[in-house]
Amino acid sequence: MNPIRRLVHSSKFKKAALILIDVLLVGISLTASLLLRFDGVVPIHFIERLEYLLLPMILIYLLAFSLAGLYRQVWRYASVNELILVMFAVGVGTAGIYAYSFLIDVMLPRGVYVIQLVLLFLLLGGSRIYLRVFSSVLHRVRKPPGKKNVLIIGAGDVGVMVARELKRIQDRLDTRVVGFVDDDRGKQGQIIQGLPVLGGREEIPRLVQEKGIREIVIAIPSAPYSILRHFLDLCSSLNVTMKAVPGVFDILEGKVKLTHLKEVEIEDLLRRPPVKVDMQAISGYLADKTVLVTGAGGSIGSELCRQIALMDPRKLLLLDHNEDGLFHICRELQARHSQLETCQLVRDVRHRASLEKVFSVHSPDVVYHAAAYKHVPLMEFNVEEAVCNNILGSKNVMDLAEAYRVDRFVYISTDKAVNPSSVMGATKRVSEIYMQHRARNNGSCKFCAVRFGNVLNSRGSVVTLFREQIAKGGPLTVTHPEMTRYFMTIPEAVQLVIQAGALGQYGEIFVLDMGEQVKIVDLARDMIRLSGLQPDRDIDIVFMGIRPGEKLFEELFNHREELIHSRHERIFIAPDSRENEMETQAELLNLGRKLEMDLTPLLSEKDLERWFKDIEAVT
Repeated sequence: MNPIRRLVHSSKFKKAALILIDVLLVGISLTASLLLRFDGVVPIHFIERLEYLLLPMILIYLLAFSLAGLYRQVWRYASVNELILVMFAVGVGTAGIYAYSFLIDVMLPRGVYVIQLVLLFLLLGGSRIYLRVFSSVLHRVRKPPGKKNVLIIGAGDVGVMVARELKRIQDRLDTRVVGFVDDDRGKQGQIIQGLPVLGGREEIPRLVQEKGIREIVIAIPSAPYSILRHFLDLCSSLNVTMKAVPGVFDILEGKVKLTHLKEVEIEDLLRRPPVKVDMQAISGYLADKTVLVTGAGGSIGSELCRQIALMDPRKLLLLDHNEDGLFHICRELQARHSQLETCQLVRDVRHRASLEKVFSVHSPDVVYHAAAYKHVPLMEFNVEEAVCNNILGSKNVMDLAEAYRVDRFVYISTDKAVNPSSVMGATKRVSEIYMQHRARNNGSCKFCAVRFGNVLNSRGSVVTLFREQIAKGGPLTVTHPEMTRYFMTIPEAVQLVIQAGALGQYGEIFVLDMGEQVKIVDLARDMIRLSGLQPDRDIDIVFMGIRPGEKLFEELFNHREELIHSRHERIFIAPDSRENEMETQAELLNLGRKLEMDLTPLLSEKDLERWFKDIEAVT
């Protein structure tokens, strides 16, 4: 850019040009107001008074305009708000001129001040609107070819906001908004923000072809799963990129900007009303407390640590036998919360003596037990390790929580503990039973458990596996065409765990209402489409057969657990149901067969400790 052009485009030059224009407009408005007031014949003594008024008038108006921020506005985006600002600035300036004239006793007729106020507002506002129109016309004339045409789905308030913002930054994004699509027939054919509403959703294929659409923005933050799935299916064969606006609450809370459009992700296709946490209740039992998280290096454990760190604990104890995961979460917390006292504990929950030192030295007030083996097929071939870690390790943490008078204990369970068909599920169910035993037979600690389904994007999850397979060009491996699972996001799972800690009292098992189960094969097809590819054309889906320990579908409650609503609208309770001795014995026998152990002593409180000692001897 040459020096002259650089000068013309500089902010100082533009501000000086605006000031010069405003000086001329003040002079024009004063001259016109005098001529209008006196019908074109201005008495000479009023003309003589301008010698004392003209320069102060210019200075007072410029001061008012500057204080009102007129020289800090970008007028190519002027709107009603900017015109209101102009009206305010002119009103303040006119009042200042009138006061100055009165003080120096050089008054003009009152009508002159009123007429000048109206004329100056019209001239000033008109000049700003002209700048916007001129800039828009110039931009269209200079508009380079190759712009990416964008279509917005939804002509409501959020859609209008998206259109305005995209138009404002379209040069930077190299995009051009061509219009809206909305199913509201009252809006179709209308012009909003200078853009037409081109029809309903059924018009999308035609518009993509005729208008050369390359990107579609879904401006419906609260769209349910069915709507998003419809749009995804509709656009899957059109070779367009789909994006969605952030959630409206994230926008209002300032977490993200409206223009931070994101690719439509799997989380968007599993939408349901989000779990909301009672932050006040949570802060009450975590603030200024020492909190221990086992399995802190895992997906759930690390997110627990992130959210607990926001609630002002006195100390956060991070315990895991995986030093790599522990290192990364500790480094992250130190960077984000430099004032938080943390303690990194490389420990194995199976080693009771080492674990007891943690309780005796640090005296935790709250314990979240997330450490466990979780891979179903893998545990089928490692039964003793599953029992030792998931049952005995959990027993160690629960026993020590009671012995060292921990206030609250939250056990992380799984939907696979309901009528378990796997070793992993059976070990988690046994630990649930032991947790409820501890809850009934201790003096102070409030025990509870949290049961939830598969967690999206956790390590080793099906979503992570599918992403890796798509990156390699496929195929995607699915066990069975009818395989279904409950899904939730990691933040949702953690919010449930933290909320349960506030609600738990007597060994309750809390369960999140996770909506309907999702077919894994549908999840696979959606992920292929979201990658801009076509299932069975670009990437194949291969069925591998059900693996050891897996079920076609999961359950959240067994037939003996009565569903009870908690104080939280999206959380249910599976209360302790061991009063029926015969049913409990049958459950323990089934668990024992799966683990190849005699679990019936669990039914008798007096034999419970002996049974665990027998397991310790075996393993």
